[in-house]
Amino acid sequence: MSDTGYILVLYYSRHGATAAMAHLVARGVEEGGLEARLRTVPEVSPLCEAVEDCIPDSGAPYADVEDLRHCAGLALGSPTRFGNMAAPLKHFLDTTSALWLSGALIGKPAGVFTSTSSLHGGQESTLLSMMLPLLHHGMLLMGLPYSETELLTTRTGGTPYGPSHLAGSDSDLPISEEEKRLCMALGRRLAETARRLA
Repeated sequence: MSDTGYILVLYYSRHGATAAMAHLVARGVEEGGLEARLRTVPEVSPLCEAVEDCIPDSGAPYADVEDLRHCAGLALGSPTRFGNMAAPLKHFLDTTSALWLSGALIGKPAGVFTSTSSLHGGQESTLLSMMLPLLHHGMLLMGLPYSETELLTTRTGGTPYGPSHLAGSDSDLPISEEEKRLCMALGRRLAETARRLA
């Protein structure tokens, strides 16, 4: 692996599909020559902030702001919630004002990915809404170009704004071959771009 740094693959996953996508993005990052650092965020409660242990029972560790400060690039993933990112991920991003004030993320490449229960359940609006805080941080947004031919053939997820997955109404559909390749393509693009920028 390069000593250029790592790509932070930061995600929230409720039923496992977004986590599976995150692992594929991470695989693409490593194919692109950088370390992938997988991190997630804890649940939040509608009544009050949830109290979680510092380390989850399973899966990726919880992110902290330092993971974001020191990354060479970012892949941000969330299931769709009414055409927007899930509250736990938004809650974490809302704590990053110090990074914004210091300009710590300016000029770093970033991409987004999502999973939905239905094909027209807001994949693209979720991806676009996830880009907004990244633009405020001055990050360089990367989508998927149509040279990724899966964008032209997919019958499941996949958008030029970033990888997406159709999980189905029971959130149990496997990630399709096209979706897998698009997730890995985003990871590779982020790693290769971060290496060029370094």
